[in-house]
Amino acid sequence: MEDTGVSAETRPTAAGGPDGHVRRVRLPADRRTPAAARALVRSVLDEAHLDELLNEALLLTTELTTNAVEHAGTELDIEVAADDVGLTVTVSDFASGPVEELIVGVRNEASEIADVAERGRGLLLVDHFSSRWGTTYLPTGKGVWFRLDRADTAGAAPGAAAEARGTPGATSGGGAAAPSSSAPSAGAMSELMQISPDPNADDPLPDFATSLLSRVAEMVGAAGGVIRLDRGDGTGPQVLGRYGRQPRPGNELLRVSLSVHRPYAGELELDAAPSAYARPLAVLVAERLSLHLENDRLRRADVRRQAWLTFLAEASELLAQSLDVELTMALIPQLVVPRLGQWCAVHTTDEWGRLRLAAATHADESVLPQLHKVLAETGPDSVQARLREASRSAAQVPLGGPMEGFAVPLIARGQRLGTLAVGRHQRHRHDPDEVAVLEDVARRAALAIENARIHAERRRVAQTLQQSLLPPVLPLVEGIGFAAEYVPTGGDADVGGDFYDVLPLPDGRWLVVIGDVSGKGVQAAAVTGLVRDVIRVLVGDGKPLPEVLARLNETLVERGGGRYCTLALAAVGPGDGDQLDVSLHLAGHDRPVLLRGRGGGAFVGAGGTALGLLDTIASPTADVPLGPGDALVFYTDGVTERRRGRELFGTDRLRDAAAPLAGYSADVVAARLRATALGFSVEPPRDDIAILVVRNDAV
Repeated sequence: MEDTGVSAETRPTAAGGPDGHVRRVRLPADRRTPAAARALVRSVLDEAHLDELLNEALLLTTELTTNAVEHAGTELDIEVAADDVGLTVTVSDFASGPVEELIVGVRNEASEIADVAERGRGLLLVDHFSSRWGTTYLPTGKGVWFRLDRADTAGAAPGAAAEARGTPGATSGGGAAAPSSSAPSAGAMSELMQISPDPNADDPLPDFATSLLSRVAEMVGAAGGVIRLDRGDGTGPQVLGRYGRQPRPGNELLRVSLSVHRPYAGELELDAAPSAYARPLAVLVAERLSLHLENDRLRRADVRRQAWLTFLAEASELLAQSLDVELTMALIPQLVVPRLGQWCAVHTTDEWGRLRLAAATHADESVLPQLHKVLAETGPDSVQARLREASRSAAQVPLGGPMEGFAVPLIARGQRLGTLAVGRHQRHRHDPDEVAVLEDVARRAALAIENARIHAERRRVAQTLQQSLLPPVLPLVEGIGFAAEYVPTGGDADVGGDFYDVLPLPDGRWLVVIGDVSGKGVQAAAVTGLVRDVIRVLVGDGKPLPEVLARLNETLVERGGGRYCTLALAAVGPGDGDQLDVSLHLAGHDRPVLLRGRGGGAFVGAGGTALGLLDTIASPTADVPLGPGDALVFYTDGVTERRRGRELFGTDRLRDAAAPLAGYSADVVAARLRATALGFSVEPPRDDIAILVVRNDAV
């Protein structure tokens, strides 16, 4: 290592030609300036392939720039020049000072050592590690430079290789050269732009952001940096990438906002000395990261929308499957919690306009009693007051207090049914997409509740109408047992066309009636009611049964509408001894099964013409005596046509099922046959099932 310091006039020089690398930059008097200077030196050494000089160059650059920042207090011009022999770094400030203070001489002379001692430890390090160093005073300020040569060129003539190439940018005596805001090298920029996310990573953004931040921090000499991102999901800004140490108090940080769309928002922050190229580089990195963040936002938004569409479809399907009002309202909070809220409550409006809690749930069941208590509170600032406001409006209403959230009205077909209240998660606020989904859930829930109410009303009407077509109870007659079983079709909101009746005749006998009107619904029920009433009127007038059937046929033909009816009439009265005499008339109806008390079963009677199809009918009469314990079993086609796949229950199976029941009471026979018919298939009945049993109970 050389023993002499040299003046600026004899300072080694380097050219910026094919074999030279020169960088110049002006930096502020900031305590982070040494880091920026180190980044500049590191970049030049990397370009010049002088990695073996890195440690000494960074140490000496730190000492010179730190000394200048602390003692000069002005902006600094940093010039870094490298060639194939070594590196020269010049740190110039703009503090005034006499030219006579120029220190040039042998390092070991007493005057030089005394001056170095005054300058402190920094220049001692420069003196120890550098190949050569020196100071210069110019009209605009003063500077200190050092030279580091490669080990394999240390024996060459001082500066020979460099001086052959010309003069660096700083001149002697005539003033400092104009500083250049030198950006990082093309190679460093290329490396920065080539950093990209890992396509195979589940979440590549944190690693990508950290790589970008680390690279730009090294290029500008930042002591630390952080990238924060707020995805707008209520969790607040989160650290996406971090580099270096926490900023020291009082440092003015370089901040660049990320160019992302709502709900995303973010910021890149660098603890770096402000320079001409620090902010442009930070902006470049922020824009590059923002592009990938925007892609992430769009991807996440698309995934969320697909998930919400799937959720809404599943919710609609679940709500549509329930036609029970209470079950539907209990299902709604289960759909909402915990996916869309911490708690959920459904209130319905009664006929006086008051809100009634129908269902409520909480993600934490231990908090459910407190939720019920809060929902029950009254007063101008209570949740109840906000719910009443929501039920009267067409928009969401915020809820405050311990159960923070919002309420939306339940409106279906223009009718206000109540409110749906949802509480926000503890660490998450509802974003616009979630609010839109909840409003959609409220609309679907309101429609499901209204549909369930309509179905319940239809079911009530159907049950009332069906009950009006059937006798409330069968008469109790000494010596005669009557029993009936009726199973409506699978839809309990539909009215079937099957009916039965038992009524007294003027001559003291009893008339057993069973019939089946074609079709279902209100029209079939209307025809059923007509048939039942006409029979009662004509029988009450004492008309014989053949005439009753003929007059009833005329009535149905005149009425039209394509409805017809099959009918079985049986007049039952006392016969000789304990015998019952039965006069059987069939109008297109299936023949009944006769069960003998001693065992066995057989079909009796002769078929006739169904009513309402032809102008004239045939209804042959069959006399059937019933001895003690004998029974007649009447039924509709809902029994014989019950299906199990392609197989029908059929009349033969009915007869075989009834035969073992001979001798049992009418109630037992009817109940057993009903159970046998229903057990034939797991499917609900497609047609009404009616069974009517008449038995001779004489002992």
